[in-house]
Amino acid sequence: MEASENSIKLYYNTEVEKLQMPEYGRNVLKMVEQLRDIPDRAKRTEQAYAVVKVMESLNPQVHQQENFSQKLWDHLFMIAGYDLDVDSPFPKPLPEIVNSRPDPIPLNTKPIRARHYGRNIESILDLIASEPEGEVKWAMIRSLAIYMRQQYLIWNKDTVEDATIFQDIERLSGGRVKVPEGLELSKLSSDASFSRPGMNLGFNTGGKNGKFNRNFRKNGKKK
Repeated sequence: MEASENSIKLYYNTEVEKLQMPEYGRNVLKMVEQLRDIPDRAKRTEQAYAVVKVMESLNPQVHQQENFSQKLWDHLFMIAGYDLDVDSPFPKPLPEIVNSRPDPIPLNTKPIRARHYGRNIESILDLIASEPEGEVKWAMIRSLAIYMRQQYLIWNKDTVEDATIFQDIERLSGGRVKVPEGLELSKLSSDASFSRPGMNLGFNTGGKNGKFNRNFRKNGKKK
């Protein structure tokens, strides 16, 4: 059956021009286009204020931004293609500035020499290497070694000798940090448990409720 001459033609968004600011809808675009047809500049400006009020009601989250009134007027000019001739209370935005891309953020592409320790270990070693020899530097080396042992056991469930950690410190520092002779790390508790980031289930292995939590994991119930 052929459509009659008086039948209504349907238009779809895929058949019309893409909106510059889709959050305001196509009706606001039509309002902005009608502003250009107003010959009197004062009347055109008055209607522009009214359109901005409509935009504010359609996009209330703009109030969360600083200088939201200026943002709304900037959006008005962007919808109009930057050629709307009205008296704006704010400077008109420039398309070359609005459409400019931000400067790329430089990325640290230097490879991590020991992923199980992380990149920050290298920065800490740089700091320790700059410290003068003495008790403070030795204490920093010992604290770092204890932390590195903990990180090592998170990703490698086998035990690790102190000598292995000390060798990693000197290797990763390029020989700039020398582990003092006779340095020993504190012994690990037999109940110590290390989990990978995001895998901690909240069980406490020490403190007041440590015994309960260990028994719970072993037997599935409180003793």
